Amino acid sequence: MPNPFEKIAQLDKLIHEPARLSILTALASCESADFTFLRNLTGLSDGNLSIQVGKLEEAGLVNIHKQFIERKPSTRISISEKGTQTVGLYWSQLDEIKKNADSWKKDSEE
Repeated sequence: MPNPFEKIAQLDKLIHEPARLSILTALASCESADFTFLRNLTGLSDGNLSIQVGKLEEAGLVNIHKQFIERKPSTRISISEKGTQTVGLYWSQLDEIKKNADSWKKDSEE
């Protein structure tokens, strides 16, 4: 059985990246978010948010909806079903790693 530190290396690298994890975690708690709100919430630049959302869309984890509202472009981003499952699994794995790391520490002290 791998120790908790080996399990960290097995986490999904696509969503382990902090910007993408922040985006998915934010979207998992709402129906959708507009680009500006998501940018302000995550603290990412326009370019970085755009690149990271594009990678998540390519992986099927988010959906991007572009439209014009009063002649102004509006981009809304929502998490897909696959994205919801993926980020949920990620957080469950992280919780399990934390529990195992805590017990590993206690076991090594004895």
